[in-house]
Amino acid sequence: MRWIYLVLILIFTLIGGLIPVKYHHLHKNVMVYLLTFTGAFLFGITILHLAPESFQELGKKAGLYIVLGFFLQVFLQRWSHGMEHGHHDTAVANTQDHSGPITAAAAFSLIIGLSVHGFMEGLPLGFTYTDPSVLPSLSLGILLHKIPEALTLMTMLLTLRAGKKGNVRLLVLYALATPGAALLAYFLNKDFLFMNTILLYVIAIVTGAFLHISTTIFFESGTRHHELNRGKVISMVVGLGLSTLTLLIA
Repeated sequence: MRWIYLVLILIFTLIGGLIPVKYHHLHKNVMVYLLTFTGAFLFGITILHLAPESFQELGKKAGLYIVLGFFLQVFLQRWSHGMEHGHHDTAVANTQDHSGPITAAAAFSLIIGLSVHGFMEGLPLGFTYTDPSVLPSLSLGILLHKIPEALTLMTMLLTLRAGKKGNVRLLVLYALATPGAALLAYFLNKDFLFMNTILLYVIAIVTGAFLHISTTIFFESGTRHHELNRGKVISMVVGLGLSTLTLLIA
């Protein structure tokens, strides 16, 4: 495991979360196209790297665990309300009380849901892959996905009256979930040989979760009636193109 990947993921998660603190009124299209680009990149990494690695290691059984991961992500959305897809409006609507503002308990539920999601993302980063291109490609995919995810999270947290310091603490807690999971998987895998087998199944499950997240982003990020406008198509093509270039990593 290359430590620099975890440091960069942590840094870019924090950067993404601090963007709405500095810029209170981002143009809506910025978020839409950023989500589409990162979703397309994550989709490409999942199909080109994670899925082949899972089928190579687990054979036909990999498909079962990928399906399990897909529907596990559906379940996790009950906590996160689609925040990992950039659904800020839906999350706020589902966590407001009758008086209007989002409640602290509901915000904590969102943090837990996103942190579980982030923990799942981090586990595959602690695994040693047969293909050397998988780890850097996966790290880059997670890094890019963290930016709009953290941005959406902080946008929601700013509706709380917890103050800037309280919001930043919650952001840091969320940002540590993915690197923390990667470190846990790495050291357990290093000290306990059976963890290597367990991580193979975890990677297949995470592959399914990534498929759900990335495909949902394609069709539900920002535009009405889930249509694909020209800007989203361009963002998608660029994301898929760059993910394809990761196949050249040796």
